[in-house]
Amino acid sequence: MKNTISNAFVYIGGNNAGDTISNSDKWIYYIIAVIPSMIFSPIGEEFLYRGVILGCFATSMNDQRASYCESAAFALTHIAHFGLIWYMGGWEFLIIPTFLWIISMFFVSQVFYRCKIISDSIWGAVTAHAGFNAAMMTAIFFLL
Repeated sequence: MKNTISNAFVYIGGNNAGDTISNSDKWIYYIIAVIPSMIFSPIGEEFLYRGVILGCFATSMNDQRASYCESAAFALTHIAHFGLIWYMGGWEFLIIPTFLWIISMFFVSQVFYRCKIISDSIWGAVTAHAGFNAAMMTAIFFLL
């Protein structure tokens, strides 16, 4: 699994044209990619998951249990980032990597929830999510 498409870093890195573009162009593409990923996803997803979905679950259960339910929803929707992949002209569902990805995204979602609680504002979660996305984009562009 170490050097196969079942490793998210290998799969994502294999789709990265980093070695074929100049360093100055890489920075341009990075800026074009990182700015929207730090604005639109964090705002949209945090207001949806830590706002609307958490709020709906919290009407029928305690806040902690509601956070587990919204984190599960957040994790499942992120299978689209890795787990169900396009490879060699067809879709592949990677069972073990998908499971690991879902668990990882569940815990990331819990971190965002804690940031909302600690800051007493949805903007704490938005800021944490923006930082997470920036770190991911930096790793994709410059480390993979």
